[in-house]
Amino acid sequence: MAKSPNHQITKSPNPDDGFKVIVRNRKARYDYHILDTYEAGIELKGSEVKSLRAGKVSLADCYANIDHGEVFLYNVHINPYEHASHFNHEPMRKRRLLLHKAEIRRLTGSVAEKGQTLIPLQLYFKRGIVKVELALAKGKRDYDRRRTIADRDARRDMDRELRSRR
Repeated sequence: MAKSPNHQITKSPNPDDGFKVIVRNRKARYDYHILDTYEAGIELKGSEVKSLRAGKVSLADCYANIDHGEVFLYNVHINPYEHASHFNHEPMRKRRLLLHKAEIRRLTGSVAEKGQTLIPLQLYFKRGIVKVELALAKGKRDYDRRRTIADRDARRDMDRELRSRR
C-alpha cells in the first residue's frame, strides 16, 4: 500500500539535512513485522530535549496508543536533566505525538485490527526538531523469530565466504 512521502521515511536522510539519530529500538524489527512507518513530532518539555541531546533515553518496552483521537507514547524513559534543578520532568510520563488528523484516523482503523500495534522504531533530530519514526506492526511468532535468526546467520556466512574468496 503506497503512502505519500509526507509521513513516511523511505531512506536514511542525508546527514547534511540536520538528521541525527538519538536512539533506535533494535528489538522492534526482531519482535515485529513492520507493516508501515510514519514520522511524527513529539511534544516535549525543555529539560527532556536537553536530556535527548545528551542521549539519555531508552525505548525498551515502549509503545504508542490512541486515546480520544490523539496518539500518545508510553514507557519511554528520558532521564532527568542534571542541571534543571526543581523544574525537571517526570522520566516515564506519557508524551503526545503530533500527527495529522487523517493519519490518526487511518491508524485508528489499522490498530483496531487484531494483533496490530504502534511501536516507535527510533528517535532522531531533524533540523533541530525531535521526531519519532512510528511503525504500524504485527507481532512475530516464535517460528518467525527463529527464521529471522536463521536468515541472518545464513547471510553472514555467505558474506564471510565471499570475503574469503577475494
